[in-house]
Amino acid sequence: MISVSEASAIIQQHLYSPKKETVALTDATGRILAETVKADRDFPPFNRASMDGIAIRFDEFQKGNRKFKIEAILAAGEPSVPLKDISNVIEIMTGAVLPPNADTVIRYEDIELRDGLAIVNIDSIEKGQNIHPKAQDAKQGETLLNPGIKITPAEIALMASVGKSTIDIFAFPKTAIISTGNELVDLDVTPAIHQIRKSNSYALQSALLSMGCKANLFHLPDEKSILETELKTILGNHDLIILSGGVSKGKFDFVPGVLESISIQKKFHQVSQKPGKPFWFGTSDHHTVFALPGNPVSTYMCFYKYIQPWLFKSMGYQMRSSSALLGKDYSFKPPLTYFLQVKIENESGQLMAYPDAGGGSGDFANLKNVDGFLELPAGKSEFKKGEVYSYYPFRQS
Repeated sequence: MISVSEASAIIQQHLYSPKKETVALTDATGRILAETVKADRDFPPFNRASMDGIAIRFDEFQKGNRKFKIEAILAAGEPSVPLKDISNVIEIMTGAVLPPNADTVIRYEDIELRDGLAIVNIDSIEKGQNIHPKAQDAKQGETLLNPGIKITPAEIALMASVGKSTIDIFAFPKTAIISTGNELVDLDVTPAIHQIRKSNSYALQSALLSMGCKANLFHLPDEKSILETELKTILGNHDLIILSGGVSKGKFDFVPGVLESISIQKKFHQVSQKPGKPFWFGTSDHHTVFALPGNPVSTYMCFYKYIQPWLFKSMGYQMRSSSALLGKDYSFKPPLTYFLQVKIENESGQLMAYPDAGGGSGDFANLKNVDGFLELPAGKSEFKKGEVYSYYPFRQS
């Protein structure tokens, strides 16, 4: 049995090499950027009014003038026009191009408009106020975004502003999710008393889909010959294999042996953790295989602790670490790293994690009550309220 940190390190040493794919900008949210995005022109491309008001020359105000003749009105989207007489002003709207011979904007709240005049009601202004200068945000050719970032609506807006209707992103591996076990039946089947419906495979498929990764679902019985034949076929069409079930020490847990028999090299089997101790991981030249315990909470935890970070890091994206304060004292005696189910509360800006362990790794119904897992390290058995530990969320809000 290896430690949690050793398991993470081994997995991170076996990243996959993602290909690039081009998608419409409208389909890129949540994906990982695979190209450099540069400014196609200055940002902003002109001196831009940042307030509705009047455009003036600062020197005219400094001379003591407080009443100005209005020459024109300039809206956003219109070509700029200069002041015909620099002692006059032009009404200007937010986003409009500043007249070339004006250098300051006074907002409407500080003036009065009467009989074609703008009367300034304040005694002090600053030269250049209420103007967003040309190229202040970025210069033409400047790098705006680098590969390896997760695309959010903010990046979508930025890429739209430089005319990127399509964008290169990193492609996910062709992924298969395989549930195993003779006790499992499909969703539309009424289970007999000794059977249960499949749930792990759908949970994993949903978790991957939330990242933008589509996965094919398969189910295989606890029969060694069928496992071997079908796994060979599935491996021929997929790069990433995630199995659920059949990895422990039972007489029908054939998965580890079958995987090794079809040339998947074991990197480890069993991790000093609860839940998820029987976790198996292996690779070949073209495949990565995560074989997870069949208990639902174990499957769920292993995905968020190991598989999701592995996928993101393979694409150059480093997930931010998260931590939370234990909300009350908790005891755990076995010398294992314990991933405790917790409910998160934001209390005065601090994330407080309140234990709700449920009925164990088979109690998937309890997941509806919690937000993630708090990692309680091996080596101690008493954990005190207010202590800070790593937190792995699966619910965002």
